[in-house]
Amino acid sequence: MSQTTTRPSQTPGAISRIRLHAHNLSPSLRQVADHVLREADTVIHQTITELAASAGVGEATITRLCRKLDFAGFHAFKIALAADVAGRDTTSDRPTNLEGHTARLVKQAKLTLEDTGRLLAPDAIEAVAEQLSRAPRVDLTGQGNSGMIAQLFAHRLLRLGITAQAFTDPHVAAVSISTLPRGGVVIGLTSSGSTIDTVQHLRLAQSHGHYTVAITHRASSPITRYASRVLFTSRQEDPLTDAVMDTLISQTLVLELLYTALLARRPEAAAMLRVTAESVVEKKY
Repeated sequence: MSQTTTRPSQTPGAISRIRLHAHNLSPSLRQVADHVLREADTVIHQTITELAASAGVGEATITRLCRKLDFAGFHAFKIALAADVAGRDTTSDRPTNLEGHTARLVKQAKLTLEDTGRLLAPDAIEAVAEQLSRAPRVDLTGQGNSGMIAQLFAHRLLRLGITAQAFTDPHVAAVSISTLPRGGVVIGLTSSGSTIDTVQHLRLAQSHGHYTVAITHRASSPITRYASRVLFTSRQEDPLTDAVMDTLISQTLVLELLYTALLARRPEAAAMLRVTAESVVEKKY
């Protein structure tokens, strides 16, 4: 008996869905859809705030369009759009051997550091360092890759004798922020500036009167609304790939500059570094 193999139908991409639903869109939704079709290469790197501004609508209109196209939200829509853009790009100038990849990544890292250096405002670094030096506790929050960098900086602060903790669990972070002593500092790391949990953490901290710091790539992003100070990084990873080197390098440079500024404000720093180094000496051969 013969069997018939049924191929699963391919899920329509973002551009296909826009064209499919075009005749059912309201004027405001059609305005956004037309903008996306014209500027897809730019849109895949924008936050919802930036897209709303460039399309001349409110953020709620962007969300309505995403739901109309059967996406869970803007991020899911942007990933599908990035796949469409990648699919139509039939050329590639990427190297094919290890030596070529090495040269490309080294060049990319150099550009990222230079770009971040140009974005940094010394007065902002100094202002944040002053708050950190006097804080009874510092909470850092971030998701995914940003969470790993948050943990790294929390460790660096501990080496200076500053009570610090980093959270990647959003629920635990919220509980900690709600119990932060007066004068505490909350640092939120999110390259896009639109990571919901991190934005909510800074909003919670601000509502409790704490000093808040956003480290982000996007000036026009939700997290900046709840930041006492914003420190800008230079680049954001592609929404469709796992290429995160630019983000990690840029965030690390910003935090290392904060660390350097802190050293000058803590006369006991040298002694604390010696003490903390000696505390783990028996952990090494």
